[in-house]
Amino acid sequence: MGDALVAATLLLRDGTIAAIEAFDHPLPGSGHDVLAVPDSAVLLPGVVDTHVHVNEPGRTAWEGFATATTAAALGGVTTLVDMPLNSIPPTTTVAGLETKRAAAAGQLAVDVGFWGGAVPGNVGDLAPLHEQGVFGFKCFLAPSGVDEFPPLEPTQLREHLAEIARLDALMIVHAEDARVLDEAPAASSRAYADFLLSRPDAAETAAIRQVLDGAREMGARVHVLHLSSARALDDLAEARAEGLPVTVETCPHYLCFDAAGIPDASPQYKCCPPIRDAGNRDALWQGLLEGIVDVVVTDHSPATAEEKERGRGDLQQAWGGIAGLQVGFTAVAAEAARRGIGIEHVGRWMCRSTADLVGLGTKGRIEVGAAADLLVLDTAVPLRVEAARLAHKNPISAYDGQQYDASVTATVLGGVLVDRASPDLGAGRMLRR
Repeated sequence: MGDALVAATLLLRDGTIAAIEAFDHPLPGSGHDVLAVPDSAVLLPGVVDTHVHVNEPGRTAWEGFATATTAAALGGVTTLVDMPLNSIPPTTTVAGLETKRAAAAGQLAVDVGFWGGAVPGNVGDLAPLHEQGVFGFKCFLAPSGVDEFPPLEPTQLREHLAEIARLDALMIVHAEDARVLDEAPAASSRAYADFLLSRPDAAETAAIRQVLDGAREMGARVHVLHLSSARALDDLAEARAEGLPVTVETCPHYLCFDAAGIPDASPQYKCCPPIRDAGNRDALWQGLLEGIVDVVVTDHSPATAEEKERGRGDLQQAWGGIAGLQVGFTAVAAEAARRGIGIEHVGRWMCRSTADLVGLGTKGRIEVGAAADLLVLDTAVPLRVEAARLAHKNPISAYDGQQYDASVTATVLGGVLVDRASPDLGAGRMLRR
């Protein structure tokens, strides 16, 4: 409740939390469903994951709405916001958004919203997309990996930010600088250390400074996606102190893995920006505790085995993206516990603050009047991750083989307990800003 763990009884009605009573409050009589949470478990708000690549339509072989939202439900994620790229067409026009929504219809086990895209030449599309309820706009400052979603040049970024400011919208940015990447060594290699050299910290710090300059010049709200490099934390802290409207996210894989533990020729760990060293990981945790980093999201970006194994271990050729939607919350909770960080902090970073980022003020919290979206994390039920048993479409994940001391054992969406054997693909709603 809030950021505190308390013993309580929740009464749910019509998809919302109707009352929060004392733990010994009498239970309702017959005709009401009761979810008893054991002493070994905690009841938390459902996770709101604002960074998920579903890829349907167009690249549905990589991931689709049915498989993605099923994985979400099983992992305690009750709301996700879908990224505008990797699907074909991308969500850069109202027509693209309508195609996306049509593909999602009848396939949602959890609630789903949509980001719009900002690409060269579509400044005029931002206002119509905004009116249609997208939660903001994503852009890249370096190649995205798919031709239909090109990056913005510096002048184009300023033009888009001016329109973002006019709309009072939000620009979310993949912050790697194309010029720095072009100058970095990127020879074909199976060695993770070589891949790391090809995506240096300087690519992130340079791009983030460009984003902050744009926010300062145009007065636009900006959000830094998937922060990997802790070397950017000082710039971000100074921007906060200056009063710039900037928020920041990082991801479970940056918080739970480090470069020294990644085997060579293992594309399941490849992502851009990359997983860096253990000291960097520690600094990202500190950035969360200090409030410089606001939220933790999965950046679930799966692909087929063919795409992940392209180049037979050559990490320059393999598709970059980590599939973690179903286990991201559990992994962060486990790593936080190992560091002596309470689960209430994880709930704030992955539930309340992500909901607030996209303006879903009734989600991600346990309060009277809030959405009855909940999860149960039970320390009596350990989890050994097996990629082949995860619900997302392709059995490839950096989390394969990981062992955690707790797991999500129940999820409630809109006051209804999710059937873990067969989540209802008609239960989720399509959300608008």
